[in-house]
Amino acid sequence: MHGQLSNMITFKELGLQENILTAIEAMGFVTPSPIQEKAIPQILTSETDVIALAQTGTGKTAAFGLPILNNLDLSSQAVQAIILCPTRELCLQISKELESFAAHMKGVSIQAVYGGADISKQIKGLRDNPQIVVGTPGRTMDLIKRKALKINDITWTVLDEADEMLNMGFRDEIDSILETTPDTKQTLLFSATMPNEVRRIASEYMFEPVEIAVSKVNTASKNIEHQVFLVRASDRYLALKRLADYYPNIYGIVFCRTRREAKEVADKLMQDGYNADALHGDLSQSQRDHVMDKFRSQNIQILVATDVAARGIDVNELTHVINYNLPDDPEVYVHRSGRTGRAGNKGISIIISNNREGRKIKELERLIASKIEQKNVPSGQEICEKRLFNLMEKIQNIEVNEEQIQPYMATVNEKLADLDRDDLLKRFVTVEFNSFLEYYKDSKDINSDSNDRGERSNDRRRGGKDFSRFFINIGQKQSLRVPNLIGLINEQTRNRNIEIGKIEILRNFSFFEVDTQFESLILESFKDAQRDGVDLDVQISKPEPGRDGGSRGGERRSGGSRDGGGFRGSRDGGSRGGSRDGGGFRGSRDGGSRDGGSRGGERRSGGSRDGGSRDGGFRGSRDGGSRDGGFRGSRDGGSRGGERRSGGSRDGGSRGGEQK
Repeated sequence: MHGQLSNMITFKELGLQENILTAIEAMGFVTPSPIQEKAIPQILTSETDVIALAQTGTGKTAAFGLPILNNLDLSSQAVQAIILCPTRELCLQISKELESFAAHMKGVSIQAVYGGADISKQIKGLRDNPQIVVGTPGRTMDLIKRKALKINDITWTVLDEADEMLNMGFRDEIDSILETTPDTKQTLLFSATMPNEVRRIASEYMFEPVEIAVSKVNTASKNIEHQVFLVRASDRYLALKRLADYYPNIYGIVFCRTRREAKEVADKLMQDGYNADALHGDLSQSQRDHVMDKFRSQNIQILVATDVAARGIDVNELTHVINYNLPDDPEVYVHRSGRTGRAGNKGISIIISNNREGRKIKELERLIASKIEQKNVPSGQEICEKRLFNLMEKIQNIEVNEEQIQPYMATVNEKLADLDRDDLLKRFVTVEFNSFLEYYKDSKDINSDSNDRGERSNDRRRGGKDFSRFFINIGQKQSLRVPNLIGLINEQTRNRNIEIGKIEILRNFSFFEVDTQFESLILESFKDAQRDGVDLDVQISKPEPGRDGGSRGGERRSGGSRDGGGFRGSRDGGSRGGSRDGGGFRGSRDGGSRDGGSRGGERRSGGSRDGGSRDGGFRGSRDGGSRDGGFRGSRDGGSRGGERRSGGSRDGGSRGGEQK
């Protein structure tokens, strides 16, 4: 390492003040990371806006924090820098790092503001005239509205992990905050990815920004071993337990998709006697701090967390990262796996998956440029052997305190005098492993057969709850990705506690599932909603099971087309699922099918007030059809020019269906 230093730039060469250099040298930093090497000189010497593409763990805080601290006007009592980040944990981490960097600077004050904590204390802290405020978007906006935080004269605005903030639904808050800031400020945007929403922020609020990008540090990590275990969905938790038993010295994070799942998995592990706890958005700040303190001190072996809650966790000794569910965004897997194998340590990134996710696994292999090895979940016998060998190793290596144990040895020898060596060892093993041996005595093989097509159940009940499936009229063609859709749901509903299930992004439209209890909220929230100038149409979709366990395309019972593009009528008599005599789209009793209206529509009249279904299928627009992708009639029966009385649009069909 020392031989390489001559070829590498040091912090001293970046032009930072001596008191800052003293602080970072005391922290053990000598050479800057790639993002620091590029960003620090740029921010120090220029007022140009900066877009920096870098992942978590690349040293972004120092990249923007050191030049801001270096250029602060310590004679001013105004807030000079506002730093926005997605979570409380990251907010506190950034604040603490900046305080460490400023340890030898006199008069520097930094205030963290975030939800879940006493706002009055934060208001009091702002009255002490901090030069730098680090905050989550929601609490920051709240303090601005209360006139407790004034950012009219700031010099720097930092958006840290901008993509994650937008995914969490903070679009409105970010827009409002940026509109409050002066045009003369320098905006520094740091993001792991650049989806359309981040590009929009850059386009609207930044002026000719300089773009800085560094290679994906986690992609090339040779210290991480990637493994996948294929099991049925019903055996996912059982597989997790077996892996925890097989690695008795595990110290890792189990990633779940939702806070509810994280809580349920952690509760099960604790009930089953594992040294585990959960970290999720429902915890108060004091509870989060308590859990993290126990995890950092390794009093907790297994931390079960969501991706959002895990932001800001910085632990170098993790042995394992376990993906209880694969994330929708492959980049998130890179972030997860990069939490192990740090500081020269070896790490294992585990995926608990099923046969239907083979394409996702291949995509991840391309992204990380590494093979993900398929392994078998250990059998009961393998687990017992591994635990026994681990115990033997502990016994061999334990240091005996002769002085402490000697007073008891005479009694021990007397009690065990009748046992020979073999008998003694057998009894010892039985005492230590009785519960393990009993538990795994008749254990089954839970590895999924490679020829198994996976579960085909179409039951929308998961984890003890019901999910509703929705159609939305935008897809890949409108640059929609999974994180964008999650952010859109959060943004429209203003509720980040909604559990989101399966998401399918197709070319011109998409499907998503949410907890059924939020069904009405989803429908109400998307009324009159727009995205990039497109009127959004969100409707309940109830697909009939197809070969792959989902909808085979559209809604067959109601005459769906093969490609799922709403209700399509047949050429010779209404919709395929409509009445035989061409009476529209399963119309009312006086002009269509037997069961009245579009399925899920208003039963009394065979449709909604204006011809579509009210809330149980594809919702009709005011003139009877869906706005842009709903009912479409056939050419000569129940379509355009069909019978008005049968529940179609003004001309009998839908106005904006898929063109044939």
